[in-house]
Amino acid sequence: MSLDACARLVARGDPDRFLAVLAAPVAARVRLLPLYAFNLEVARVPWVTDEPLIAEMRLQFWRDVLADDHPPAHEVAGPLWQAMHESGIDSKELDRIVQARLWDVGRRAHADAAALAAYLDDTAAGLMWAAGRVLGAPAAAEGGLRDLGWAAGLANYLRAVPALQAKGRIPLVDDRARAISELAEQGLARLSSARAQRHGFGAGRPAALAGWLARPILEQARRFPQRVAAGGLGVSEFTRRGRLLWVAATGRF
Repeated sequence: MSLDACARLVARGDPDRFLAVLAAPVAARVRLLPLYAFNLEVARVPWVTDEPLIAEMRLQFWRDVLADDHPPAHEVAGPLWQAMHESGIDSKELDRIVQARLWDVGRRAHADAAALAAYLDDTAAGLMWAAGRVLGAPAAAEGGLRDLGWAAGLANYLRAVPALQAKGRIPLVDDRARAISELAEQGLARLSSARAQRHGFGAGRPAALAGWLARPILEQARRFPQRVAAGGLGVSEFTRRGRLLWVAATGRF
């Protein structure tokens, strides 16, 4: 049950979020790393096997971990359990993240735009809210943190479209340029809503650092929707580093 193991997993599998953790206060990292490692473990379950039943069993393992009253002997589950119980976070929030990943197991498309929005709310928005909660964010911060998480999740989702398609998934309900631009606009609107509420995040403010790349990615998708299918969303390494420092210093995302 090592925090170092969680750090290694996140650094290797989710480098953008790992950089956000490094920009957070040391005390926050202890709570955030197990949560982000858990998210990574759950997110990759559907991609490590071609057998849906095996993937569902692995997701059920994490549901059982969340419902267990004792920390299991697992490099991620143990630190996660400790962070959950020290912070008093409701395990139901994390369970929604696991259940939402059942969509990734199958190869069906989202039923409609509302289904895609719900998927982002249960995964990315739920993770952002959980991150805020483990740090002590007040209940009133839920709306703003969820808005930020949804926007950041959409940015990451749009970046992942080519990879999802290569795996036989149908990530977008409507992949026409205009529809993608409108979807990015929705993300930017929720990002602006979150920014307006950021002063109410309280102790959960370090969790917001995970949304540091959302705005430039969504602005690119809005202006150049053709880049989504081409895998062309992203910023230079210089811009990446500078933006993270700016977000960490100003709290604006």
